[in-house]
Amino acid sequence: MYFCVMAILKHILNFYINSSIHVALGVYALTWVTLLQFGIDYDKNSLYFVFFATITGYNFIKYFGIAKFHHRSLAGWLKAIQIFSLFAFIALCYYAYKLETNTLLLIGVLGLITFLYAIPLLPKKYFIDDQKNLREISGLKIYVIGLVWSFTTVILPLVNNDVSLDFDVIIIAIQRFLYVIVLMLPFEIRDLNYDNLKLSTIPQKIGVKKTKLIGIILLMIFMMLEFFKDNLTSNAVIVTLIIVFVTLLFVIGSNKSQSKYYSAFWVESLPIVWLGILLMLC
Repeated sequence: MYFCVMAILKHILNFYINSSIHVALGVYALTWVTLLQFGIDYDKNSLYFVFFATITGYNFIKYFGIAKFHHRSLAGWLKAIQIFSLFAFIALCYYAYKLETNTLLLIGVLGLITFLYAIPLLPKKYFIDDQKNLREISGLKIYVIGLVWSFTTVILPLVNNDVSLDFDVIIIAIQRFLYVIVLMLPFEIRDLNYDNLKLSTIPQKIGVKKTKLIGIILLMIFMMLEFFKDNLTSNAVIVTLIIVFVTLLFVIGSNKSQSKYYSAFWVESLPIVWLGILLMLC
């Protein structure tokens, strides 16, 4: 009985991760962090749009190549994720309808980047192999993800709430970009055993130890940028210190033989931890 229950729970956890619900909660959490940082009330339209858009976008990127030629022979779990993604897409459209026009224009740009990230359209000379999407351009993947997350979790909710893009917004957007890059490092370390060498990921270029050093340096810059904000509070500094310390531990603890859930669950939980800390101190 115990093993049966554990097997069921494991299947549920794997679906939760593989269907991108967990990463979507992380993006949702970072978007809510932005609202709290600027004293904006809970904006369910932008938050729910970001959540469902993340599920749709990530599943499209992850499973497009697998599913496009195998509709009749798809595994059960992939069919379930496809159906789930369809419902997420419908919810995405519903909440998109409720967003401001300027927000939709920004979403159009982010959507185009996501499309190019997954679909082979661009000239072959820019790519490492026969794939022709942004994802396969040597060394670009981590920066595309950082840029999209930064705009999605910082600029999008502020534009939707008519907040002027001042100096503090720029600082927070840069911080968010750096933070997402740091979160990606444990994934790149994990994938050293599987990634094509021509991808030129950071660990492939400089090794695991130097990659961790890069993560530490980026977290230090992330922390120092906090003191350049015009509106600086003691609570904000405390929250930043805590999340920097916790993230640092995960970066240092990452390795090529990390457990299946180290990055996919625990590292991707850090934005949710950040939100939780912020809510407790507000």
